Amino acid sequence: MNRKVAASLLTSVILSILFSFCNRPKEVLSRKDMEKLMYDIYVAEAMIENDYQGFNTPEKKEALIRDVFRKHQTTQAQWDTSLSWYSDRIDIYLKMNDSVKARLQRHQKASEQVLNQQLQQEQSLTARSYSSSYIPSNYSFDEINPKNGFRFRLDTTEIAQKINSNGFDFGFDVIGVPAHSKPDLRAVLMLEYNDTVIYRSEFIAENRSYLLHGRKYISNDTIRGITGFVRLQDTIGMFRNIRLNNIFLGHPNDSVHSALPNMSVSQERILMDEGMETQ
Repeated sequence: MNRKVAASLLTSVILSILFSFCNRPKEVLSRKDMEKLMYDIYVAEAMIENDYQGFNTPEKKEALIRDVFRKHQTTQAQWDTSLSWYSDRIDIYLKMNDSVKARLQRHQKASEQVLNQQLQQEQSLTARSYSSSYIPSNYSFDEINPKNGFRFRLDTTEIAQKINSNGFDFGFDVIGVPAHSKPDLRAVLMLEYNDTVIYRSEFIAENRSYLLHGRKYISNDTIRGITGFVRLQDTIGMFRNIRLNNIFLGHPNDSVHSALPNMSVSQERILMDEGMETQ
């Protein structure tokens, strides 16, 4: 008896749904057409929200929405009527909304994969375009180029070509460090001699100029390699506004940095090569 009652109730529900769709007013879009329109409306709203400069007036926003309606051969009035009709049938509306959101998420994921592939190709091309001794004059930790820093290495030949005097500096200016939040940002200069490796390092916690000093010659030894890097640990993108400007490697007299006050004094660590790892 209970099975008959349950079957009867299920049949009634199905018939009610079918009846409601059969009695859908002509001015109300079909479920399929409504989902397509909802998808494009959501995309348009996201464009308006993320491109404030491009849609900075009500007229520009309205024009974009009108283009969506024109694409679907419908009107604002038909959209409002359809939205109201489906909203009164909340179960159906929620299923439609979930379907549209799932489609948006698939589209976003596919777009992100394409973008990541393009970025990887561009970064790979950039890496191949420059030698290992290349030092950029400016560097930005931004969203367009979300790398965590740069490094360089000079061998004996390149040192002879680029470093003319005994004393030299690796320096840069820093802007964009927040006043109340300190990044995990560090600069290191590694000076390799025949029997000794000298590390100079500096943690970057404020906006100012930084210098890491080196020498071609120390007591009874000559430099044979220079390695430097600036590295930012920022997995959640909190410090993407930080910029390094006027980056240079050379004699301080050849740079405006030599005249600037408030220079950083780098930390130094000397390791003898016996049993030493230079990584």
